[in-house]
Amino acid sequence: MTTPQRPRRNFYGRLKGKSLKPSQRSYIAEDLSDLSPGAVSWEDNPARDTLDLEGLFGGRPVWLEVGFGGGEHLVHQAVANPDVGIIGCEPYINGVAMLLGKIRRAEADNIAVHPGDVRDMFDVLPEASIDRAFLLYPDPWPKARHHRRRFVTEEHLVPLARVLKPGAIFRVATDIEDYVRQTLEEVPRFGFEWLAERPGDWRAPWDDWISTRYEQKALREGRVPHYLTFRRT
Repeated sequence: MTTPQRPRRNFYGRLKGKSLKPSQRSYIAEDLSDLSPGAVSWEDNPARDTLDLEGLFGGRPVWLEVGFGGGEHLVHQAVANPDVGIIGCEPYINGVAMLLGKIRRAEADNIAVHPGDVRDMFDVLPEASIDRAFLLYPDPWPKARHHRRRFVTEEHLVPLARVLKPGAIFRVATDIEDYVRQTLEEVPRFGFEWLAERPGDWRAPWDDWISTRYEQKALREGRVPHYLTFRRT
């Protein structure tokens, strides 16, 4: 039997920031394992067995948030859509701790948390299993030589397209104009169509939007948010 080979991947970005508060450490210790969606990392699942979404969410539609930051949007959507299961992926442990605190306060029971790289999640999600995906204020990697690190590249968009159902919605929010350019150039190349007919379709936030702390920072610093909506073809 051939042994599966560990994927060779570089990770760019922060995994940890300031020391966690005692309450945040307790969230990690007490809540994270119960909310983690099974064996996602290579160490726990070297065979890359498919994730059981039926067992995880009881047959509910499944949404995916890539890099949930502090978790404001994820919890907002979970509370507003109790008939949906939402998986959030975030390698920054401080953000994970913030999310866990918000989940406790909201008493949301339809969230799964992967404290790691979304590419690990792509490896184990069934094909055409996700109904909606969010990429909200991703790391802009502003230097030209770093643009290949952005999410809107083939390395991420091919597996994203694989796990999204036909007709699934992919939302991207960013305040970086060059990120908008790259998104509009790259995303349609991998099986998506941009759903925009007029400027208001990308200038105005979605009806169910909640402004995150990253967006508030962008507004304070004079940057303009863009809200891009794509559909999996």
